Amino acid sequence: MTHVRAAVQVAPKRTEIRELPLPEIPSDGGLMRVVAAGICGSDVPYYADGSTGPRILGHENVGIVETLGDVARERWGVTEGDLVALEEYLPCGYCEDCRVGEYRSCLQTDNKRAGALRYGWTPLDVDPGLWGGFSQFQYLHPRSVLHRVPAGVSARLAAMALPLGNGFQWACIDGRAGPGQTVVVQGPGQQGLACVVAAKAAGAQTVIATGLARDAHRLDVARRLGADITVQVDAESLDAIVREATGGALADLVIDVSSGGGAQVVNGALELIRKRGTLLLASYKEAPIDGFAIDTVIRQQIAVRGVRGHSFRSVEMALALMAQKTVDLEAMSTHAFGLDEVDRALRLVGGELQDGAIHVSITPWN
Repeated sequence: MTHVRAAVQVAPKRTEIRELPLPEIPSDGGLMRVVAAGICGSDVPYYADGSTGPRILGHENVGIVETLGDVARERWGVTEGDLVALEEYLPCGYCEDCRVGEYRSCLQTDNKRAGALRYGWTPLDVDPGLWGGFSQFQYLHPRSVLHRVPAGVSARLAAMALPLGNGFQWACIDGRAGPGQTVVVQGPGQQGLACVVAAKAAGAQTVIATGLARDAHRLDVARRLGADITVQVDAESLDAIVREATGGALADLVIDVSSGGGAQVVNGALELIRKRGTLLLASYKEAPIDGFAIDTVIRQQIAVRGVRGHSFRSVEMALALMAQKTVDLEAMSTHAFGLDEVDRALRLVGGELQDGAIHVSITPWN
C-alpha cells in the first residue's frame, strides 16, 4: 500500500476524498492506522474557516501503531500493533511549561501562532501532510503524545479520551471536586457531560447538570452518567433548585461549558456559588462581557479561573475509567460515519442537522 484515502477540507464547509502518499518514517517517528477519530466542537469553526488549508481535520484520534522508528519505539514505550490514543498537542518538550508537565500551554501547541504544529489543524502543505484523523493513516510526529489504550476498551470509546480527559482536568484537577461537594455543570455537550462523569468519579455528593429544553435528551444522558439533578434553565429556576438541593449553602464549584450566554450566564453562575467557592470558565464567549459582577466575586471571595485543554494525567484518568466499565459511557457515543460522510458528521456536530448527536466519530475504514 503506497497511498491512503483521506477526507480533505478544501474550502469552508467542503471536503473531498483524496489519495495521498504514505510518508517515509524517520527513526524518531511513526505511522498510525486510524480506527476511530472523534469530532470535537472546535472542529466546527475550523470547518467553517477556509483560511488554513487544504487540511485533514480530526484530533481525537485512536488507532493501531503501524510503523515505528527505533528511537520512537524506545521513547514512547509502545510497539507495532498497540492500540493508542493520540493527543492533539505536539509540544516542544523543553520549555518551562513542558518541563512541569503543562505542555498544553507550550507555545508550540498554540495553533494561532505562526509555525505551530497541531494534529487536526496543520495544512497538507506541511510535510508529510497526514496531520488529521479523518484519514486511514496518520503520521506520528517525533513530538507526539501517546496513551496506550487499556485492554477491553474499544477504539470508538477511546476516541472520547480527550473530551473525557478535559472533564477530569477541569472538574477534578483544576476545580478540585471531591466528596461531599455540590458541583453545577452548565452545558450538556460532550465536554459538559465529561465534567459530570469526572465530578461523580471524584466523589461529589450532588452533581447538577443544566441545559435548555431542547437539550432534554442530553440531560437524560447526564442522569445515566451520574448527574443527581438536571435542570432546563429556560423552564425552571436554576437558582431555586440549587438552593433547595444544598439547603441554602449553594454550590462549591460551577463549571461553565455552555455556548454563548455572556454576562447573563456568567453572572448567574456567580449567584450559585458559596463563599470561597470556584467558577471555572471553559467556554469561549467570543466577546468581552459587559456588566461582569465583580462585586459578587469580591463579596463571596469566589475564585474565577479560565480552563482549557487537558494534561497527560487527566487523559490517563479518563482511560482508566473506561477500563473500569462502571459508567455507561456508551451513552455519549451516539454516531459513527465513514470518510465519505465527514461533511454530514461535521454539520451534525455543528447543529445544522438534528439527530440527537453528542459524541460523533469517523471510522475511516468503513
